[in-house]
Amino acid sequence: MKIALIGATGFVGSKLVGEALARGHQVTAISRDTSKLTRQDEKLIPVSLDINDTGALTALFKQQDAVISAFNSGWKNPHLYEDYKKGYASILAAAKSSGVKRILIVGGAASLILPSGEKVYDVHIPEDFKTAVRGPMELLEELRQEKELNWTFISPAPNLTAGDKTGHFRLGKDNPVTDEKGESHISVGDLAVAILDEIETPQFIRQRFTAGY
Repeated sequence: MKIALIGATGFVGSKLVGEALARGHQVTAISRDTSKLTRQDEKLIPVSLDINDTGALTALFKQQDAVISAFNSGWKNPHLYEDYKKGYASILAAAKSSGVKRILIVGGAASLILPSGEKVYDVHIPEDFKTAVRGPMELLEELRQEKELNWTFISPAPNLTAGDKTGHFRLGKDNPVTDEKGESHISVGDLAVAILDEIETPQFIRQRFTAGY
């Protein structure tokens, strides 16, 4: 497949690049600074692009079979929420204009629903961090009204850690997947596996899903 990957040099994006290439896909890696891409591969195409340039993004998407977005507007960005909303408005508009249809978005865990019926956002997100995670929560609600794109939204387990893939994890939908201790966690390596599995063999078209141990 030809896959456009936004946020290719980030914590999640860099693992996605490796996993996609290992599976033989062509990856157009979109990043603010492609010099951070250290991997060399004939199927890796680095592209430095401003995602708010909807026209350029549309032209790029027209050449792809699918888009994976791990876009993050920067945890230290004082305008994180506003830039996230603006960025995804451009990404979704480009996807629609290009005709690519298939888009998978790496969101956050804050909107996952706990056994109590409360969201992770309500119970576990510190007050001074709530604005930072509102963007993905609102994006998920917008996507649930979206009828044109074949979207999928993945919420990682609340405890997303560094680490390689094991290939042993479970999938869920709107509730965190927990272990025998009631904890929900996954390595970024296994998250990348779950995402590429969904791209290759879709199970959650126009749905949110999660993954954990």
